[in-house]
Amino acid sequence: MSYGFNAKEIFMMAEQIERNGAEFYREAAQNVSGSEAKELLLGLAGMEDEHEKTFQIMRAQLSEKEKEATVFDPAGEAAQYLKALADTRVFFEKTIELSSMKEILKAAIVAEKDSIVFYLGMKDAVSENRGKQKIAAIIKEEMHQIRILSKELVAFK
Repeated sequence: MSYGFNAKEIFMMAEQIERNGAEFYREAAQNVSGSEAKELLLGLAGMEDEHEKTFQIMRAQLSEKEKEATVFDPAGEAAQYLKALADTRVFFEKTIELSSMKEILKAAIVAEKDSIVFYLGMKDAVSENRGKQKIAAIIKEEMHQIRILSKELVAFK
């Protein structure tokens, strides 16, 4: 089945990816030793929570055209498809040593990069009049997160 997406659907997916990221960081925080590492990971989880809220606000500010469905979908299959994509494409089950801060940071950077690649692909699936340019805001947020994680990884070494 082929789907064309609108910005609303992409923002909903972004929100799910942020929830998944926050869950990853909270789980990692439970597995590391040291209060500084736990504090950093819980701070990163908080940032993911804030990103989710940001994306919710951005979704709420979309025009009706940007929210308009692109296909007839009375069974809500598109939403289920998007959730499945969000759950499996970024922060999916990976073999990560959750007691190693270095490995957690490296995995988080890879996940953020994966999310950028994912959003770049999704941006191509959204037409101009359905909010294509708003997807760039999500990508910008994810790039900022990579800079933060990279800085922490360099400081960790």
